[in-house]
Amino acid sequence: MHLHILGICGTFMGGIALLARALGHQVSGSDANVYPPMSSQLEASGIKLVEGYSPENLQPAPDCVLVGNAMSRGNPAVEYLLDRGLRYQSGPQWLAEQVLSDRWVLAVSGTHGKTSTASLLAWLLEYAGLSPGFLIGGVPENFGCSARLGESPFFVIEADEYDTAFFDKRSKFIHYRPRTLVINNLEFDHADIFDDLAMIQRQFHHLLRTVPGSGLIIAPAGSAAIGQVLEMGCWTRLERFTAGTGEADWSAAEIEKGGGAFTLLQQRQRVGRAEWQLSGLHNVENALAAVAAARHAGVPPHCSIEALPAFRNVKRRMELRGEQGGVRVYDDFAHHPTAIATTLQGLRAKVGDSVRIFAVLEPRSNTMRMGVQAQRLPSALAAADHAMIYVSKGLEWRPETVFAPLGNACELFGDVEQLLHSLVAQTLAGDHVVIMSNGGFEGIHQRLLDLLRMRENG
Repeated sequence: MHLHILGICGTFMGGIALLARALGHQVSGSDANVYPPMSSQLEASGIKLVEGYSPENLQPAPDCVLVGNAMSRGNPAVEYLLDRGLRYQSGPQWLAEQVLSDRWVLAVSGTHGKTSTASLLAWLLEYAGLSPGFLIGGVPENFGCSARLGESPFFVIEADEYDTAFFDKRSKFIHYRPRTLVINNLEFDHADIFDDLAMIQRQFHHLLRTVPGSGLIIAPAGSAAIGQVLEMGCWTRLERFTAGTGEADWSAAEIEKGGGAFTLLQQRQRVGRAEWQLSGLHNVENALAAVAAARHAGVPPHCSIEALPAFRNVKRRMELRGEQGGVRVYDDFAHHPTAIATTLQGLRAKVGDSVRIFAVLEPRSNTMRMGVQAQRLPSALAAADHAMIYVSKGLEWRPETVFAPLGNACELFGDVEQLLHSLVAQTLAGDHVVIMSNGGFEGIHQRLLDLLRMRENG
């Protein structure tokens, strides 16, 4: 069967493409923005990519068109497939029918940490010899691909609350029907499709309704927003986790190295000492959630502790892109005030107060552009010594007003080249530069490393 995927370079639809290819289908796809790592991964798998959404990309007609949720009415390819009566489905529906229908689905949901936690969960199952399938919104370093079918009943999926398609406005995760469900956290996001937190909570409760009574729900202790969802009705056993104080089934104690080492407790009983490469309390909680989910699939907690040191996080999650002249350059996907804050706080805890951190932010997501949470950005950047903001066209708020509280510790730029030269002029050996965007950011990471190399070589 020939499948053509509209929006193929999105992290989710790119994963769908890899799974369809593994099932033996002929796969092609088109997208308006083709950039690594997804484009490289797809091309390496022999999947033909086409730039743009011309109707010609659907000629001759494929057997089915899989429509990404970035597609909308008015798109030339969408209008063509509707006018011609071509067969089409959403990615989540295809996934549910063709891959997940007979699998033990372990879904990782929540506003933050889904990609890292899903990647870690897949690694814990892999380390235990279970060879899971997975579809993750990024490229886990332990696997080198964002999706695979696997060789066991277990399938790990990053469960996104964003809507499914222009013709299906339910959250994507409604299609997945997990047996094991992680809800990492819950706060307002995606202001382009949700009016308020209550609308998101309603979608999460629809998700709860799909988890069987014999399954397991794993959630943080003390989350009021998640508690309100559970109060709407819960028919499944619940286990709690926390990296702080309070009652929980899974907890961490003796946290050291900024979260790089901790003691794992199950029902207040010591399981063992865990050490790994990640930092930040948010990642400690991600680990607790993943260990609990892996145990539900049959992986003993002590085995998960053994697996942690070998875990390598996802590309673009505090990924060290390189070091030149003693300046370390990181790429991070953070695009929400909470994620920005936890990313920078985790690095600060790891490097200490005497090391300078430069935070470079591109407010690129739809919610960021709308400015719904813009007032939270100055405090989110507080752990950095200096913030540099790329002000692109289309922002519906005034950055000069929002970032005024940061004073001289913040600079605004309308041009990436100017931003780069300011960075090169200010950074010194020992500094850390964290570049945060959910897009390609005009290749800024490598461009910065190249400029730093030129500076070092005189």
